[in-house]
Amino acid sequence: MHITSLGGGHGLYQTLVAARLSEPSSITAVVTVADDGGSSGRLRREMEIIPPGDLRMALAALARDDADGQLWAQTLQHRFGGTGALAGHAVGNLLIAGLATVLGSDQAALDKVAELTRSHGRVVPVCNQPLDIEAEVAGLDDDPRVIRPVRGQVAVATTPGTVRRVRLIPDQPEPSPVAVEAIRNATLVTLGPGSWFSSVIPHLLVPGIVEALNDTAALKVVVLNLSAEPGETHGFSSERHIHMLSQHALPLRIDRVLVDSDTIRTTAERDFVARAAAGLGAEVVYADLRTIGDDGRATNIHDPSKLSAALTSLFRDAV
Repeated sequence: MHITSLGGGHGLYQTLVAARLSEPSSITAVVTVADDGGSSGRLRREMEIIPPGDLRMALAALARDDADGQLWAQTLQHRFGGTGALAGHAVGNLLIAGLATVLGSDQAALDKVAELTRSHGRVVPVCNQPLDIEAEVAGLDDDPRVIRPVRGQVAVATTPGTVRRVRLIPDQPEPSPVAVEAIRNATLVTLGPGSWFSSVIPHLLVPGIVEALNDTAALKVVVLNLSAEPGETHGFSSERHIHMLSQHALPLRIDRVLVDSDTIRTTAERDFVARAAAGLGAEVVYADLRTIGDDGRATNIHDPSKLSAALTSLFRDAV
């Protein structure tokens, strides 16, 4: 099994840990590059590089399980405290930025960090230039019909309005050839979970990515979020999440939509989700995917072991 996972942030992190547990022949993380907040935002503005934060998290997720690998994972994620110039910066972000400058290539820098962490897989930016996200947002004025543009990943993720559509700036970025190849050569491709408008959908707006997804012989699985997120998808149903994929990438064809069994319980809601998924050519599969907290209650975090088992079962059933 050759797994390629598209996403960003904490959602991709959980997916990559799940992918490791499936013990595939290879793992490739294809990561969005639109972050403009925190340490990543500072580095992209000051050094004119792709934001390293989501790439760093993916590298940490794929670090080897031994002592050295986990030490590197912890070091990559470590943030400097205090109030000085380094305050808030993650060590991994600085390492990636420095190596990219020395080696003259973002991909070479990521591959070198992967060597240090003895990585289980490869981390690839979806394109080799920083992107901006601009959203059409309703509900920011007294008149709910008024649509306002909101620009920037952080602004889109935290908007109090309702996101109608997003676009990339520039609108025709060149995809990474490595990312396209990883999608085409995979036997299992995952999309999501994660921030829908700022980590998941942006992949589908990069020219060549939807085409690669439609051309690959891999089993293609959309992993839905466990709940709507405050801000960009507040109030969104699972059905609406799927419709947003269709709205932004109409030619997209998917094989399975993986949904947590407790997220949608009524027959009527499941029928709506099934019809939305059918618009992408997909079947809906339900499984227990939630992490159980120390208090015994289900959380809104995917359990990597459960997600791994579900993805492995889908792959075996499709072979």
